[in-house]
Amino acid sequence: MDTDSIVEQPNNLKYYVQDYWDIVIGIVAIVTAIFMHKSGHGAMATALAAIGIAALSLTVSEVAEILSERLVEPYGSMVLTFSAVIVEIILLYIILLEAVHSPEVVETVKGGIISAVIVDMNVLLGLAVFIGGLKFTEQQHNKETSSTYTTILFVTALALLVPSLLSESEHGKAVIQETSIIIAGVLMAFYIIIFIFQTRTHTHFFQATAKSRLFRLKRKLKEENQEIDENERSDYIFESFNNIGNFVVIFILIGIIALGAEVFATDGVKLAKEYGISAGLAGLIIAIVAVTPEIFTAIKAARNDQIQRVVNIAMGASVVSILLTVPILLALAYMSGINLMLDFNPLQVGALMMTVILAWKSTEEGHTNYFEGLAHLMFFVCYAIIAAYY
Repeated sequence: MDTDSIVEQPNNLKYYVQDYWDIVIGIVAIVTAIFMHKSGHGAMATALAAIGIAALSLTVSEVAEILSERLVEPYGSMVLTFSAVIVEIILLYIILLEAVHSPEVVETVKGGIISAVIVDMNVLLGLAVFIGGLKFTEQQHNKETSSTYTTILFVTALALLVPSLLSESEHGKAVIQETSIIIAGVLMAFYIIIFIFQTRTHTHFFQATAKSRLFRLKRKLKEENQEIDENERSDYIFESFNNIGNFVVIFILIGIIALGAEVFATDGVKLAKEYGISAGLAGLIIAIVAVTPEIFTAIKAARNDQIQRVVNIAMGASVVSILLTVPILLALAYMSGINLMLDFNPLQVGALMMTVILAWKSTEEGHTNYFEGLAHLMFFVCYAIIAAYY
């Protein structure tokens, strides 16, 4: 037998495991979770559903990343953020449907909306900046990107403050519900304008500056008398698909994720009641499950010195999480006969505004280091502790 083929087989197996472990684990975990759910093993079903959702969401992010590499910024990062936010909306909506039997679940969903931004801006951005800072000491990005996104998020946080303030006054639920609908409409209109701003009039605000990773890599290889093949392709099966094919794959995976989300919602709500988990902590767990794939993508980008992509993903996902998730969930709740209002509690609104301020200060100069990443992680730990006991 040829010794080269003997060596090649283990290597091929290694690459198959590296490329497709998430799909295999995701599908197996969700199928097993459904079986456990029907067998009455709620805790195991919830854990397996969470693993399956996170694993398949990682596959979604990898397929979306292939699409993003074929598109210019900001379209590339938008594909990543939209695919993640769709998963988030599905997860929150299926949990919201449990409010028919357990009205307190509405508070968990509201906690999940705010927590998605908290996790994006502190865990995702914090970890990526921290790890990237350790490897490269300092990394540069387009400061116009962070300036624009933090302005959008600050204004959005102020908009969400309106129903929250009215809930502390003598106004009844009817007024708060009416105000919530108006604010949702304003947020949607605001996003349409932002989308035009991003894709038509000010695309340069969301693109990398001249000191990009590719330029540095080319310079380094030139110094070492090596060449870089920009057309090199991997054996990853989705690389061979065209854009339409990859979009179809994403929608199929999201459909499977929805099955896992149903198990996660049904059994997860029962577990939260049984163990007395607060709405804030439950919302945080939901957000971490939904955002995990983006975190891996951002860390990989930071390690490749693509900090511009990290900023686009973290802040872009946060903007979409509020400006699209809130109006869509409100509309879905109305159609499902569920009373969802935007009267977030003081902790949620306060944490959102402090997160935006921290992100503004840590990115305003157009460069980041590991200390700024550590500051975001420290803030998240403090928020998580308060959310657990609030």
